[in-house]
Amino acid sequence: MIRTVLIDDEQLVRSGLRMILDSAPDIEVVGEGGDGAEAVRLAEELAPDVVLLDIRMPGVDGLTAAGRLAALPHAPRVVLLTTFDLDEYVHGALRAGAVGFLLKDTPPRDLIAAVRTVHEGNAMLSPSVTKRMLERFAAPAPADSAEGRAAAERRLEALSERERAVLVAVAQGMSNAEAGRALGMREATVKAHVSRILAKLGMSNRVQAAILAHDAGWA
Repeated sequence: MIRTVLIDDEQLVRSGLRMILDSAPDIEVVGEGGDGAEAVRLAEELAPDVVLLDIRMPGVDGLTAAGRLAALPHAPRVVLLTTFDLDEYVHGALRAGAVGFLLKDTPPRDLIAAVRTVHEGNAMLSPSVTKRMLERFAAPAPADSAEGRAAAERRLEALSERERAVLVAVAQGMSNAEAGRALGMREATVKAHVSRILAKLGMSNRVQAAILAHDAGWA
């Protein structure tokens, strides 16, 4: 059973999320709260596997809480709840290694899949969301950022030619299937390349890798 905690300052949102998650036979909502301080308290008290955490809340916000949750001895997997219209902060959270984020209007089936995905140790960042994030936040480096671009290029030197091609596809917002069609690979092969890319770069999700590719001027 995947033990889950819901944190959002809007009771109606929490009720909707609980109703969706309670419909899954392998997910149990063990607690809910209205701000980041409650998220940390509940995590310490209940030891959940996953915390769904709103970013914009009074008091302790979601990003602050996410950092505190990550520092716990048995840290839960944290998924941020966000809207593109408001949350520029998500970019920084992803750079810092957040396991993922969901839009508040995510379809029920995808919400359940997201909880299962992060519980398995994977990042929940869909290709379509990756593309929109990059379009909004990962602007090309300005001329005075040559040093940052060079640093990104040095980090990417560890990749093979094939891995570089896969990373460029990821940075363009392609799914594994789309990248496979573009590069003449099987989807499973692309997935394996992505896993090796993340391992070589010491990253936890494809958005971090895509941002690094943008920083290097690859996409």
